[in-house]
Amino acid sequence: MMQIKGRIATVHGNAQCVASALAPDNLRSMTTTAEGDHVITMIEGTQLRSVIASVDDYLMNLAIAEDACSSVSQVSADQSGNSDRKTPVQKLQGEDGRLKKRRNSSG
Repeated sequence: MMQIKGRIATVHGNAQCVASALAPDNLRSMTTTAEGDHVITMIEGTQLRSVIASVDDYLMNLAIAEDACSSVSQVSADQSGNSDRKTPVQKLQGEDGRLKKRRNSSG
């Protein structure tokens, strides 16, 4: 049986936020951590198509997490006086903590 392993490393201004936003969407075959300004995701599997599909989903979630986390610092000062407001990451998470999928504006 073929064993496929990969590592995805990306640089972010708030890597801890991005890694935390991605964690609920990790499959059992994935681990995501923040190391300095890098988000490191390890992925493995035995079916090439499944690994490719998982990477594709991960990259979409990564884009959403980056968008949300880049705006966290912009609104954090506004939110410091009102703890009832959701952060941008919380707004993009469903009740189960997973990131909501972006809707394609073309269709």
